[in-house]
Amino acid sequence: MTEDNSFDMLVIGGGPGGYVCAIRASQLGMKVGLIDRNSRLGGTCLNVGCIPSKALLHSTEIFHQIKSDAQAHGIECEKVSFNLAAMMKRKDGVVNQLGKGVKTLVTKKGVQVFSGTAQLQGNGKVLVTSTKHKLQLSAKEIILATGSEPVELRDIPYDGKIIVSSDQAIAFDEVPSKLVVVGGGAIGLEMACVWSRLGSDVTVIEFLPEICPQLDPEVAKATRKIFSNQGISFVTSTKVESAHVEKNHATLSISSDGKVTEIKADRVLVAVGRKPYSNGLGLGDLGIKTDDRGRVLVDSNFATNISGIRAIGDLIPGPMLAHKAEEDGVACAEIISGQAGHVDYNMVPGVIYTDPEVANIGLSESQAKEKNFETKSGSFPMTGNGRAIATSATDGLVKIVSDAKTDRILGVQIVAHGASELIASAVAHMEYGGSAEDLARTVHAHPTLSESIKEAALSVDGRGLHSL
Repeated sequence: MTEDNSFDMLVIGGGPGGYVCAIRASQLGMKVGLIDRNSRLGGTCLNVGCIPSKALLHSTEIFHQIKSDAQAHGIECEKVSFNLAAMMKRKDGVVNQLGKGVKTLVTKKGVQVFSGTAQLQGNGKVLVTSTKHKLQLSAKEIILATGSEPVELRDIPYDGKIIVSSDQAIAFDEVPSKLVVVGGGAIGLEMACVWSRLGSDVTVIEFLPEICPQLDPEVAKATRKIFSNQGISFVTSTKVESAHVEKNHATLSISSDGKVTEIKADRVLVAVGRKPYSNGLGLGDLGIKTDDRGRVLVDSNFATNISGIRAIGDLIPGPMLAHKAEEDGVACAEIISGQAGHVDYNMVPGVIYTDPEVANIGLSESQAKEKNFETKSGSFPMTGNGRAIATSATDGLVKIVSDAKTDRILGVQIVAHGASELIASAVAHMEYGGSAEDLARTVHAHPTLSESIKEAALSVDGRGLHSL
């Protein structure tokens, strides 16, 4: 054991929440140490989540567009094919490039990085263990930012080969002939699109009556129809009871309306959500309080019940999203330095990076009504947008929900090409309590897909200019 190293702040976890927290704290004049078990920083998001999945989504989208739409654009392509190994190599290259970039960024900002697993020792001390050494560090403030891991279903355990999580689904060495995806949320739909575009027969099984429960039922239904037209099959209101794995395939027993049937697949992706990851930290030994879902309980200052220990990101309640974790990290560092850091979880947008993309912010109309809001809403189909027609991007719609009494925007849902970028303008208006009228009177360039947002806002009061 080497001599102690003292810091103002130690951050455990080098994902988006952790490394951003460390950078902000360093900017504010603190001596900061960052601990991560992976030698490549970036956490789940960079290594096996957000970044590699988006790289695959983009590669397969290019292939799908060339194969499906090139001829309509007057582009002649013969014998279009793909090289899966090269596609995976590009994906890995993107991850490596960004990993090196994060490491450089963090160290340039004055943060000292330690590789190894961290264990809380109490009294501000942390033991870092690697294959090479054990090192005891100490700090005035310890920030837990260890993120999350995939939820495993008891009756469908992962084996890492046939029944897999998203960690393995981004790295298949061949296209599954038949892929069953359990879960119709963001991760399930994204992976369904990747492998369907490459020729896999994909079926998505969803326990709820409809996919994308964060959306209004009619928007979710329209979204499912779009993906069905792309070749993905959906089975809703259905539970997977069990799985029997043989050499090269699995047989799933599924039930719906009291009827049990079977479905076979050579790969099964279980994508039913994520849960906090805190293995080995020693939360229980220190008496750090968690809820029944394993989330660390914190106050408005991200403080746990143990003085000097705070938690952020996927480890605590709130949306399990990388950008939410980043905002937690910034706010936490600023609070510690005496500033007024704050994150409004109602203003955290969610995105599914398919094509079309699905983005939402705030409340759906049904959610607003459940909270006793009197609502009014407006929508606009992408089929009425000039830029969408010119670029073959007419799938989808925009829906805006506002308070009928004040016109304040309560929520926005977008199903469209580039929805992940379009949602930002809605977030900006909602951050200051803007109204549908404010959004309707915001000038949007023509021709752009963003005009569909303006049209939906106009439609809230029945003033749509380009809707029938």
